[in-house]
Amino acid sequence: MAVFLTDEWFEQVEQMGREAGELNLPPALANMIVNLKVSDTEKDIEANFANGLLHRGLNDSATTTLLLDRSILQSIITDFDTNQIMGAFMSGKIRVEGDMSQLMAVQTARPSAEQKELYTRIKSMTTMA
Repeated sequence: MAVFLTDEWFEQVEQMGREAGELNLPPALANMIVNLKVSDTEKDIEANFANGLLHRGLNDSATTTLLLDRSILQSIITDFDTNQIMGAFMSGKIRVEGDMSQLMAVQTARPSAEQKELYTRIKSMTTMA
């Protein structure tokens, strides 16, 4: 088990992503590059979502940045419930800086079977600590 958003966790996610191979992402997810600024009690974490996975650090190609807390992000990654994501956005738990058009396209996107399988594996090795 790896603690969510630690260096060890990102390393394991990257390895799992390589092992999973092609995720057959829908276009909205395949083309999505979003930076994440995650607030946490100990330290803020910078990450990005690209190629269907979370990566450490910010991505220079991103035109959108999400500001959210660690628990909201973990819920998004492990459940990928679009209704929950929209609810968090509407209640101000997710703030957006930059271009919102990518996020609007994701509303109709559904993860592929391969992406769901990978996220299930990631969820099984993740702990919040």
